[in-house]
Amino acid sequence: MATQISGAGSRDDLGISLVRWSIVLIFFWFGGMKFAAYEAEGVAGIAQNYWAFGWLYPLVGVAGASAVIGVIELTAGVMIALGQRVALASLLGGLMGVATFLITLSFMLTAPTAWQEGYGFPALGSSGQFLMKDVVLLAACAMLARDGWRRYQAGRVSHG
Repeated sequence: MATQISGAGSRDDLGISLVRWSIVLIFFWFGGMKFAAYEAEGVAGIAQNYWAFGWLYPLVGVAGASAVIGVIELTAGVMIALGQRVALASLLGGLMGVATFLITLSFMLTAPTAWQEGYGFPALGSSGQFLMKDVVLLAACAMLARDGWRRYQAGRVSHG
């Protein structure tokens, strides 16, 4: 028997709100830190030679590339926060989060310390251990996108 999502105040709503505000905190914190020099240098160590971001570094430099990434993360956080009230914002912010964490997880393919030297797959190295948290963050953002889609569709049906 399937569980239906009930109206405001349900356990599902509480769970989604807890996930939403946790993800907002993470995006605001991570995005804000991209404007700090130490974080920009740390990100550059992985991102400047990576296909998704490598092209950005010659154009705007280490600080500029980090700022672009930070703005994207902050924007995702804002959209997810707005998604508490606006279904379409939840959908878009959740999808931005999904894209973000798919990209960060794809670093597992090329990061030199993703797999423990001398052991290889499936033994996680330091980068691999750090990146594995993004599996849960990806799932959380997918859940928020789905919630936004569900609420957006329900609003379209009820408004004709």
